[in-house]
Amino acid sequence: MLKNMLAGALFAGFAAGLVAVLLQFAFVNRLLLEAERYESGHVTHFSAMPSGGGHDHAAAPAAQPAQADGHDHASHDHGAREGGIDLVRDGLSVVFSVFTYVGYGLILGALIVLARDRGVPVKPGHGLLWGIAGFVTVQFAPAFGLAPELPGNAAADITLRQYWWFATVALTGFGLWQIAFGGNAARVLAGVVLIALPHLWGAPMPSEHWGSAPPELAALYAARTLAVGLVAWVVLGLGSAYFHRQDAA
Repeated sequence: MLKNMLAGALFAGFAAGLVAVLLQFAFVNRLLLEAERYESGHVTHFSAMPSGGGHDHAAAPAAQPAQADGHDHASHDHGAREGGIDLVRDGLSVVFSVFTYVGYGLILGALIVLARDRGVPVKPGHGLLWGIAGFVTVQFAPAFGLAPELPGNAAADITLRQYWWFATVALTGFGLWQIAFGGNAARVLAGVVLIALPHLWGAPMPSEHWGSAPPELAALYAARTLAVGLVAWVVLGLGSAYFHRQDAA
């Protein structure tokens, strides 16, 4: 059983990680590159720093290229980077994505085995539910308080955000388990309370909100990041259910 669980996590995680990174290359990376252009000053939208000098940042022109010598460096740089491939950066993205989802696959596989020992059948439809539950636990619930952020945006202390993220993932995962397998209304209610707790407490927030990139770009980045995560988790859930169904057969 352990061998099959490891093999299932490896293959399902590899497939999910590959799907995730391909979707990121197609829909997310270009937004990151655009945000880096704003962060570096090749393109300006509004002040990247909190107001403090009495300047009217609201009246600043939007999306104005920085031209020091009369040449449009922003347009030239954008075309060169968007059409090129960074082997080191893109290669590390592939490796990181695959290893991340293989790790998630191991956790998901262990939970499926535990649920199966409690009499829960292993079917492809259940794999879809497992994948959605994983997405809600690891990405959607934390994003409800701390949305995916572009480079150059204001953020609270990284340590506080990490603590809140881990607490949210743990409470959401345990809460969903209580709702799914609790067996009585009291445990279902306890699961709902556990899921709500980190959001009632509140995620760490910066004292002031600012950023170098337009808010429309940040919103699109957050939406696409979550959409990619949902697709990858569905692939992971379906793949994990398939391998564990084969193991149970």
